[in-house]
Amino acid sequence: MRARALWLIVGLGNPGPGYARSRHNVGFLVLDEIARRLHQRISRRRAEALYATARLGEEPVTLIKPLSFMNESGRPVAEWLSTTGAPPARLLVIHDDLDLPFGRLRVVARGGHGGHRGVRDIQEAIGTPLFPRVRVGIGRPETGDDIAFVLGPFAETEAPLVPDLVGRAADAVEEIVVRGVASAMNRFNVRRRPGGRGEPVESTRGAPVETTSEEVKACPSTR
Repeated sequence: MRARALWLIVGLGNPGPGYARSRHNVGFLVLDEIARRLHQRISRRRAEALYATARLGEEPVTLIKPLSFMNESGRPVAEWLSTTGAPPARLLVIHDDLDLPFGRLRVVARGGHGGHRGVRDIQEAIGTPLFPRVRVGIGRPETGDDIAFVLGPFAETEAPLVPDLVGRAADAVEEIVVRGVASAMNRFNVRRRPGGRGEPVESTRGAPVETTSEEVKACPSTR
């Protein structure tokens, strides 16, 4: 039987306790949740990153936290692709997104970085935007500086909802790995009713609007 290709699952964030609970580190939080479910600790060190290996269903995965700081995420990611031989299509990146309201998820099969510096650095380092991502909505500040906002902690009203957001993002990662990007897009690219589960966005004719990979070229990301 042919061996299954390795998935590299990368959560973006900044290393160090000072950033641990910041909005910008939601990629790390999602990766920690996946590791918890798989009874792993992301503690081994290699190629400017902490990592752990496991399996999601039948799929071999490596969970990776770059230690190069957000804006220089490309260097360690490129090295992991090079040393493992994994193709970009098997690279899955999880990151915060200012342009999505807090609590929303967006799975994209590919697309531009939209100004997110970590994603941009990865795309420049590996020479392609053709890899899937899970964009985790953190919202945008009504006033003030975007940088201070992403580097700050979640608001008191948001903090109780973060575990649910992180859990759903981890579910989206599992869906991508086990059932494919298209399945994850149809399941998670939905609007959630307050206090409820996600519901498909309704069209003017009352039929669910399916989100496909064709729309991702114009998807904005964080700035």
